[in-house]
Amino acid sequence: MPPAGPPSVLLLGSSPQSAREARAFAREFTEFHSPDARSSHVDAVVLVMSELVTNSYRYGSEPGDSIQVVMDTNSHRTRIEVHDPVRRTPRQRPESADRDRGRGLIIVDALCPQRWGVKNRPLGKYVWAEVPWNT
Repeated sequence: MPPAGPPSVLLLGSSPQSAREARAFAREFTEFHSPDARSSHVDAVVLVMSELVTNSYRYGSEPGDSIQVVMDTNSHRTRIEVHDPVRRTPRQRPESADRDRGRGLIIVDALCPQRWGVKNRPLGKYVWAEVPWNT
């Protein structure tokens, strides 16, 4: 039986290192489970993962909390879910040259137009995004 490859779930601590760990996980998962994906698709998945986990770390959790990442892929898209314990819904802020933050959801929306959102869960929420294979 062939190796199963990277799991579809990763549990992270709420820390600045979480985004780096999530990027490595996203790249490994996508390259293994979607070996025919173009490198531009893999790069888009990694970037979307980084933005969602960074938002979760900054605004959806506190030190000591956990962030859970869930991934799924098929021949049309790669889906990312980032679960955290805070129900506050992230909002896309208008672009501004005056801020050095607040561009994450603009990036997610550009890479996953009308293919991302937020869902409540019993103890928090999850933000999901689907990166289409044509990226």
